Parts: sequence; structure tokens; C-alpha cells
Amino acid sequence: MKRLSLPLIAALLCSAAAFAQNGGGHDVRILRDTYGVPHIFGRTDADASFGLAWAHCEDDFATIQDTLISGRSLGGAVSGADAAPVDFMVHLLGVWDSVNAKYEKDLSPEVRTICEAYAAGVNLYAERHLDAVKFADVFPVSGKDIVVGFAFKGPFFFGLDNAVLELFGDTRKREVSKKIAKNMGDDVMAFAAARDFLTKDLPTGSNTFAVSSKRSSDGSTMLNINSHQPWTGPVAWYEAHMHSEEGMDSVGGTFPGAPIILHGHNRNLGWAHTVNGPDLVDIYVLEMNPDNEDQYRFDGKWLDLERKEVTIAVRINPDKPMTMKVKREVLRSVHGPVLRQKHGVYAIRYAGMGEIRQVEQWYRMNKAKNLDEWMDAMRIRATASLNSGYADKAGNILYLYNAMIPIRKPGYDYRQYLPGDTSETLWDTYLAFDDMPKVLNPPSGFVQNCNATPFTATIGEGNPKAADYPADMGIETRQSNRSLRALEQFEADKSVTWEEFQTYKWDIRYSTKSFAGKMVSAIRSATPPTDELTQKAATILGAWDLDTNEDNTATALGIMTALPLSHGRFDSDLPGMDEVWKAVKKSAETLMAKYGRLDPPWKEVNRLVRGKVDTGLSGGPDILHAVYGAETDGRYIGRAGDSYVLMVRWDKDGDLTSRSVHQFGSATMDESSPHYADQAPLFMARQSKPVWMDEKDIRAHLEREYRPGD
Repeated sequence: MKRLSLPLIAALLCSAAAFAQNGGGHDVRILRDTYGVPHIFGRTDADASFGLAWAHCEDDFATIQDTLISGRSLGGAVSGADAAPVDFMVHLLGVWDSVNAKYEKDLSPEVRTICEAYAAGVNLYAERHLDAVKFADVFPVSGKDIVVGFAFKGPFFFGLDNAVLELFGDTRKREVSKKIAKNMGDDVMAFAAARDFLTKDLPTGSNTFAVSSKRSSDGSTMLNINSHQPWTGPVAWYEAHMHSEEGMDSVGGTFPGAPIILHGHNRNLGWAHTVNGPDLVDIYVLEMNPDNEDQYRFDGKWLDLERKEVTIAVRINPDKPMTMKVKREVLRSVHGPVLRQKHGVYAIRYAGMGEIRQVEQWYRMNKAKNLDEWMDAMRIRATASLNSGYADKAGNILYLYNAMIPIRKPGYDYRQYLPGDTSETLWDTYLAFDDMPKVLNPPSGFVQNCNATPFTATIGEGNPKAADYPADMGIETRQSNRSLRALEQFEADKSVTWEEFQTYKWDIRYSTKSFAGKMVSAIRSATPPTDELTQKAATILGAWDLDTNEDNTATALGIMTALPLSHGRFDSDLPGMDEVWKAVKKSAETLMAKYGRLDPPWKEVNRLVRGKVDTGLSGGPDILHAVYGAETDGRYIGRAGDSYVLMVRWDKDGDLTSRSVHQFGSATMDESSPHYADQAPLFMARQSKPVWMDEKDIRAHLEREYRPGD
């Protein structure tokens, strides 16, 4: 961190009084256990959120600042031109307009209070650590800044960013749908397959599965909470425990800038999320008035675009605080945000547009005591997507395909762009919450979702039926390897122990039905080209057992071949053999160049690198023990996948046990901390640590206790 200028310090000191005022009056203690995990004990829920802010700032103030800076459209002023498009997107989506209009009206007093308390905690930390502040103009932050972060990020989980970026190409990417006689609902599978292709770049990870007393060996109920996220950055997991005298007592993962646990469990129930990809975004081509560029045709009339001009500051020298002011137009139609490009004028409509109650929903989930209360929280429907897995002390298990799916009028191909001149294509209602695909307490005693189709959520009876859902919803039909392996393992075991439940989560094998399995089968059955290198590689791949153990000597060749063939999606179709053999030869050449052999142990290639730690890993892409790496000099350096794993069990008497592991440790950005990488050995060994929730247990494993600001 470079030394702050005197003017910057002066500006911060002028704001110090506001920081101190915002941070006063909170009664909270932070107990750090021997893994550095913060256990925050507040008198009120707001006190706990204040303490969470302080603790998370201690471990990752830089990323929390980045989140707040982006929400204020100040990224370009801090980081330069690369961050400016995000600044524009905040303006384009009208996030601040929505928050300013709805903050007092749509959010309960309790939720406003916890957001404001979290902001106060960040402000106090900034005031006490002026040398760590990146940009004085962002402080002091308020509760609205916290809500903006949720409202802005949420749509990116279902691919809004991809839909918008598509419009910035040199040419139009899709056709404009003409009215069609055939209802697309007659062809569910074809439509869903097309949607799978269009959403192929959505996040590929996250696992959840649950077992009830019907399938456990001892009457227990168990839940795997296992979202796959980047290992660093604004959506990297941070583990915390929040407790208050107002009834909050939750442990789990949260993101930088979030005042509440986002997935985890309390004493009575637990929940997990996985990304899903229904069709929640439509793009409209507007017909513009040739005599007025700011008018578009709608139902036979020319309507004026809403137009305003915004100014974005862009830093032009990384060594000096000098910025260039860039002006951009921000447009809206009756459909939503509008972009004017050289190949057309486009309007964008997406699920949950203008929704700001995300924190409200997660707060109610944290405070729920039973299934009915948790479902009431989900009925708020502020999160426009994300599958949910659930289990509770009473023995209930649930899989819910959560999404705000638009009810579209039939007669148009919603895989394409839509004509924007008619209200026939403009939707404003959603499929009812109670009509969404879900599986509650199935006969098998098992539910799962691993970013795959909801129509195979359980074993045997109880699955939703694809034919019950119109095709224009775009609900997935694809099956990930992780889903296949979860189904295969639990179907074979009708009496699951707690130890087996954990072992199944750390599974490191590809199914024979997966993309990798089909690739190996095809290679075994085909005649390879005549060159010696490809033939040797084919022999190794043909003998691969589809395991990704760190010592396996065929895994590197298998994964390096499968990745480009599947375009990184291990649930795609296998291409023709000519393409397969090209990929085999290329990966063989890469391995020979780097390692001088075709069969290096997988641990030499698949690596976890963190500070002084540089170690080999098992697992891999689309494995239940998921590791997604970036290729660097012939090695795959882990950067996403399994990141915070939490497994919880209620025994037949309702007693709670849970275990967790983070791929690095609690100090997510503090290299000087002993907890910067202290959990990496556990993660490498596919093991976990106990989660302590009772204060006596925490104190038995206590590293330090303090109050924010001490």
C-alpha cells in the first residue's frame, strides 16, 4: 500500500467524526477460535452485524472496499479503465434509483438496522486504519451501500452480464423472433437444450445433498452445504458465526460486504445454494423513429426513451490520482435498460428487476426456526435464482428449484431476440412460488442438486416432471458429473453413516456416464492416428479409471484433453473423433514439453498455491471435490471450486454436529496472519475441522477475545 497523500489524510480526518458517530453504541464481543474463525456475540442482531463487519475487515478490508467502490460507480476512478464498465453497469441497471426509492418502504426496520450497523462497523474500521483506505470518497458508507451490493450482484448469478456483453459485439448475435404458429411448449427438450447452450458460460459449480432418517444408518438427518466460488475476490467465501440475544445463532459462509450469513445453518435448520440457469433474461430489438432517435415504437405509438447522462471518472495514471471524466447516456424503455449500438437499439428485461430485498430474505432465513418459517422467507422471492437445499432438526429434507421465472405469452421463440414494438412480448408476472419444481421428503430419503436438471433431484419416486413446465422457462435438462456421482453413490447405499456422508462429498471420480467417461469409452473403441505420441496417449487414456486421486498418472492427460473438448463444460456432448484425437495430441505435446512424460502424477499438475504453500491436490473440474484451475506454465493452479465446505448433522435426538473447511483459512487476504493458509493441509487431505457454536466450546479453543476498536 502506497503512502497516503496529505490531502487524502485530511479528507479522511474530516470524516472521522462521522465514522465514530456511526460506530458508537454497539455491544459486541468477537471470539476468535484456534482457526481464526470469528464468533460474534452481540446483544442485538444489529450488534452482531456490526461485529461481523469489523471482523471481516480485519481479514479482508481490501475486497470489502472494492465491493463498496464498485457499488458507488467509482471503480474507474480507483483502478482505471478496466473497472469503468462495471461503473456504467450500475448506472445502466438503475440500482441506486431502486434503492433510494424503496429502502424505507420495502425493507423492514430490523433489516435496515443491521445494514446500517454493518456499514458503521466498516466505517469504524476505516477510521482506525486510515493507511489501508483506498479511496476516501467512498466513506462514510451507509446501509444503502450494503443493499446496493446485493441488488447489483444478484442478476449476475443467472447470467445477466453475459446477455449484456453479447450486445457489445460488432454484429447482432441472434435473430429477432417472428411470431410463430407452433407453441414452443410442445418441444420442451429441444428448447431446454438450446438454453443450455446459451447459458454455457454460467458458473459450473456447487453441490448440495441431504439425507433424512429414511436413508441414514442411525436416524440422523444430514446436509452438505458446498457452494463453489472463486477462491479470492468479491464472491469468495468467508466463514463466521453470528450470535445475538435476539435469537440469531447462525454459522456459515458470507461474502465481502454482506451483513448476514448467506449459506449455512442455525441450531434448527440449514440451507445451501447452487447456481441454476433458467431463462430469466430477454433482449428486445427496438424500432426507432427515423425522425427522432430517442423515440421507439410500442403498440402502434412512438414513445420517448427515458434518458439521462452520467459521468464516470477514469483514472489515467496508476501512480497519480488523476482522472478523466467520461460522459455516457443511460436509457430506459418500458422493457427496462436500453443500449444503443451500431447494429441496433436493444432493451433488456430480467427477473427481479428493481428488487432490493435480498438481505431481508437471507435475514429471515437465518432467523427461521422450522421449515414453515424458512419457506416463508423464501416466498419473499428477492433472490431471482439459485437452487436451494435444506434439512432440519425435525428430519425434513428439501430441494427447491428457486427462480423468478417469467410467464411469457406463447407465440414467440424466446431463444432469440424479441420484437420490442408489441406488448405481446412484454411480461410482468412470474410462475407462482408454490408451482416451482421441488422435492420435499421423498420416499428415498435423499435429495441433491449439483448444477444439473431439477428433474433428477432424488432417487426413484418424487422427482418433478419436465412435461409440467413450459419450454420457454428454459429449465435445465443437462446432467453434471457431480450430480451423476451423487446419485450413483447414494443409490447404492440405503444406510448412510455420518462418516460415509462426508466421504461421498469428497468423491474424486468421474462417472462412466459423464463427458469424461464417454470420452474414454470412445477412445477405447476407436483406432488412433498413426503417430507414436497419440498412440501412446490413447493407451494411457484407454486405461484411465476416471479417478482424480493426486497420485493417478492418467488424470492429467485425461483432464487436459477433456477440458478443451467440452469447452470447460463437462456436461456437454462428445464431439467427433477427429476433434478428439486433435485434443489428445495437443495435451500430450503439452505434457511432454513440461514434464518430459505423458503420465505425471496428478498432484504435480493440480496445485493449491497460497503464500508459501504450494501443494498438490486431488479432485478436478466437475468432480464432487471440485477444483477449477488456471493453466500456468503447464500446471493448473486452483482458483475456484470447493472453497468453503460445511456439513451438518442432527441425530435422532436432534443434537447438532457440524464440520467445515476453507481452502485457505479465515484470514482471506492477510498474508501476515497464521490463518492465511492454515486450513490448506486439511483441504488437501479432504478433511474438515469441528464447528463450535456453544460459548464453552469456543472458549475451550479460544485464540483471543476482544471488542471492535480495541
